[in-house]
Amino acid sequence: MTLTDTHTHLYLDAFDDDRNEVVQNAIDKGIKYMLLPNIDSTSRKGMLKLCKQFPDNCFPMMGLHPTSVKENYKEELALVEKELETGKYIAVGEIGMDLYWDKTFQKEQKEAFQQQIRLALKHDLPIAIHQRDSYEEIMEAMEEMDTSGLTGVFHCFTGTREQAGKIIGMGFFLGIGGVLTFKNSKLEQVIKGIDLKHIILETDSPFLAPVPYRGKRNESTYVRLVANKLAEVKEMDVEEVAEQTTINAKKIFNF
Repeated sequence: MTLTDTHTHLYLDAFDDDRNEVVQNAIDKGIKYMLLPNIDSTSRKGMLKLCKQFPDNCFPMMGLHPTSVKENYKEELALVEKELETGKYIAVGEIGMDLYWDKTFQKEQKEAFQQQIRLALKHDLPIAIHQRDSYEEIMEAMEEMDTSGLTGVFHCFTGTREQAGKIIGMGFFLGIGGVLTFKNSKLEQVIKGIDLKHIILETDSPFLAPVPYRGKRNESTYVRLVANKLAEVKEMDVEEVAEQTTINAKKIFNF
């Protein structure tokens, strides 16, 4: 059984003491592919180093995370543009808007998001969208542009059935992670009626660990727990979930 973790930050300092062991453990347990979204200029070096160490398993994205959009965001975007011109990346990500922590740079977040969409279209790459407390703003930003041919994933999807339908209608996929296993999550009922061909699996390591590790460090190995829960919700074999979600991931990210 082959699984794909489509969103994991294994290069962060939470893994400084055992990073290689964590990655190898995931590979040994069937998580063959781990996709790494970038955060900002400070994360690029560590991300690329890990991908170089595990070239058949770890694949990088390039983007500016919305919570890293500050006064110097234009300099950060210039680096993203340069990297996409010269490096080999599977997507533009992690990009989007985050209005949960701070709305100070909301205007700049939108500008950075739209600029990175343009870069994705220019380089014919998918995007990985971060949309915490900002679904409506994300949609508005995208509707203002010509996004014909654009695809990607709404990372950490926790929305409604109506929102899921709109995302799928745009040609995007739903990134499902540990929240699906949470006791009071409403995601289970939303996902139950959605065809598996629109879903990919993720962990968002080291964040959002699934039950029974909730509150602890998340890691790519735990994508198996998400797969098990999704199989239970959809009343199918976990092998089928693993196969189809990996097919979906390869379709989007072409790794």
